[in-house]
Amino acid sequence: MSQVLVLPVVLPFAVAAAALWYRDRPLEQNRIGMAGSLAHLAVCTVLFVRVARDGIQTVQVGGWEAPFGITLAADHLSAVMVMVTAVLGLAVSIYSRSDIDPVLLRSGYHPLLHILLGGVCGAFLTGDLFNLYVWFEVMLLASFGLLVVGREKRQFDGGVKYVMINLFATLLFITGVGLLYGMTGTLNLADLHLAVQHVDNRALLGAVAAVFMTAFGIKAGLFPLFFWLPASYHTPPAAVSAILAGLLTKVGVYALIRLFSLVFIFDVAYTHGLLLIAAVATMFTGVLGAAGYYEFRRILSVHIVSQVGYMVLGLALFTPLALAGAVFFLLHNMIVKSNLFLISGISARISGTFELKRLGGLYHSHRFVALLFFVSAFSLAGFPPLSGFWAKLILIRAGLEAGAYIAAAAAVIVGLLTTYSMTKIWGQAFWKPSPGADSGDSMGEGGQPDMWMLLPVSGLACLTLVIGLVPGPFLEVAERAAHELSHPDIYVQAVLGGK
Repeated sequence: MSQVLVLPVVLPFAVAAAALWYRDRPLEQNRIGMAGSLAHLAVCTVLFVRVARDGIQTVQVGGWEAPFGITLAADHLSAVMVMVTAVLGLAVSIYSRSDIDPVLLRSGYHPLLHILLGGVCGAFLTGDLFNLYVWFEVMLLASFGLLVVGREKRQFDGGVKYVMINLFATLLFITGVGLLYGMTGTLNLADLHLAVQHVDNRALLGAVAAVFMTAFGIKAGLFPLFFWLPASYHTPPAAVSAILAGLLTKVGVYALIRLFSLVFIFDVAYTHGLLLIAAVATMFTGVLGAAGYYEFRRILSVHIVSQVGYMVLGLALFTPLALAGAVFFLLHNMIVKSNLFLISGISARISGTFELKRLGGLYHSHRFVALLFFVSAFSLAGFPPLSGFWAKLILIRAGLEAGAYIAAAAAVIVGLLTTYSMTKIWGQAFWKPSPGADSGDSMGEGGQPDMWMLLPVSGLACLTLVIGLVPGPFLEVAERAAHELSHPDIYVQAVLGGK
């Protein structure tokens, strides 16, 4: 049991150490990275199967009983997030074989990538707030290293903005941890669920909830705290952009879901009302901000913001259907968003640029790449029967059932505006003639995507199609996760036993 829960965290760090040992041998680093990612996916799959079969899995590290020791816990939400993390890690490791040059490999790319994967899994599986803070710090260090791995000026500019605002969020986080510990005497999440019920000073507890909402809102990219994101994600190699886009903001959303379904549920009208306002504002701000950009990855980066709004909307509505929609949306968006960034790297490999005005003709010259983009982009926009359609449909239905008509209408409108952005990329990069067509210029062989790029992108696109065409099993997992989130006593019983 302990191995099932510990390995998703420990294995990536072992792979990072092995890759660091071979830092001057790029070929061996790539092999270690891919083999390690495949092993990571295997152990995460075992964990997911165990949770699906037997329910919530827990382990008390070192044998210390909860709430005094370090708890690792995996419910359906944690298990599916860890598994998707491993899927993205494997896809990016394969893609990196072509996208990351030997100079960047010698700079520590694979060790940083796997440290990030370990930190993300640690955040998903930890059962106490202090260790969540520790894993956030691990993720921050690894992600900053990946952002500046190329040592270019624009990477340092984006990386500094990213790390400064996230350090501020970390300061808020640790401040909230201290205040909450002072009021309750515990940081174990299950124990906190019980302890906050006995706190008399509800006003102070509400203020602490706002502190955590702000800290995790920054990390998730919520309005108005998202400005660091579009300034950072377009600067590193496409493989780095993809893994950061797929994971980092989602860890912030996960932290919001965990705390505001387990700990801060004493005044739902106040806390979740604020989250509802932030969710709608985030959706509109992100999608409208994307309209002004004409750079492939900048558009995708700003759309991360609007998509985070959908996820938080499910939490804010706080009904079983809405929570299931939030989990389903997380599952869908992590895959689709990462894949779109990988496809942007393929388009840049072909044309030598991410600027839409300098792109063109990709549909006529690379129709398979165009198909892969179409599947992912219009899934993001919510076209039926792709995965994004079901994710948005569930949230819109949940909004209507909860009487949140403005939020439901916002979800529909933002979906239509997302279609505009995806259509803009399609028209500029794929449909219009290549800017060099009239002059007779052509791209040399070095501008062609290879198997290492096309294989992971094809796999993620197929996974998106499977989720859209056969949504039943994925929706069942989302509903189980929502049931556990709606009944926190299940989580508390699993962690604390009969206490």
